[in-house]
Amino acid sequence: MRSDREAMPVFLAGGRPPAHDYAADVIILSHCRTTETIAAIRSAAAQGGCDHHVIVLDQGSSSAMRAALIVAVTPLVNVALFGIDGNLGVPGGRNLAASLGRGRAIIALDNDAVFTTSNVVARATARLAVLPDLGAIGFRILSANGVALDRSSWGYPVSLLGAAERRFTATTFVGCGHALSRACFSALGGYDATLFFAWEEYEFARRAIAAGWQIEHHGDLAVTHAVAAEARVGWADGRWRYFVRNRLVIAHDWHGLNGMLPRAMIYLARGMMAGRLRATVRAIAEAVRMTATRPRRQAGPAHRSYILAHETMPRLRPVSAWVNAGINAGASAGATAAPRAGLPAPSGPS
Repeated sequence: MRSDREAMPVFLAGGRPPAHDYAADVIILSHCRTTETIAAIRSAAAQGGCDHHVIVLDQGSSSAMRAALIVAVTPLVNVALFGIDGNLGVPGGRNLAASLGRGRAIIALDNDAVFTTSNVVARATARLAVLPDLGAIGFRILSANGVALDRSSWGYPVSLLGAAERRFTATTFVGCGHALSRACFSALGGYDATLFFAWEEYEFARRAIAAGWQIEHHGDLAVTHAVAAEARVGWADGRWRYFVRNRLVIAHDWHGLNGMLPRAMIYLARGMMAGRLRATVRAIAEAVRMTATRPRRQAGPAHRSYILAHETMPRLRPVSAWVNAGINAGASAGATAAPRAGLPAPSGPS
């Protein structure tokens, strides 16, 4: 349980967010990664085309990093640096950072990422403004070279990789770079802070879909992701535990034990094969404890149809293609070859 002191933000430098409504807040969570965080802040501050403010929330970084951030932010009038003593995690930190501004759109940028162009914020904000049922936009996440897709940040079915540069309806979005309608964010009460790390975007998106909001990936809006090693939660350092625990909790939220138990068995098998059995058992035990106090959620017909069309079916396409290829190969092998006619002479220059 966090203390009041940990959750109480202190204004450290820059310009405070305006007291009136404006187009967008860009929120950046800071925890270590001095060089990358400053690059992210400068990229966000340099965005043009709309009235926006950058809100940086430092979650318990060292005094040396705080000092470096203060120096970097002080001359930037459209950037506000706040700090807290502890670490609320990703969803809790985003909730707090978003509460400090009044932008009609909330743009989240990881502190090891930068925008690829100077108008990503303006374009995303404009789309949210004209599409009242659009709750979230996921950006395309590029690798450090700014060209190739960052496959480690692809949160959609593999069958949709070919549409990475285009727009498509989705059931989640990638946290590294995304935009939220504040109306949607406020109506849902923000992210589920109890998750701390992993699957928070998917959990938010499922509640948004159930409430009638649309989730989309817009591949023409992009960020470059450096994937900084500093302060990154590795698979051996807790990432697997959070990954398993939170996905089981979300499965239970919507499907009860029928959704949770099959996934738990799959994760146990994967954990054993990867040498993470103890972490997997711990994650499952934590998920069971968490679900005891969480409300069950009901998916209506429209919600189920949305998930079927934009998550289940895209994930099944590779399996269907593999099965069909096997059937066709078998049929071809068993068929009697038709007699081959002589090829006609070429008509035209060779």
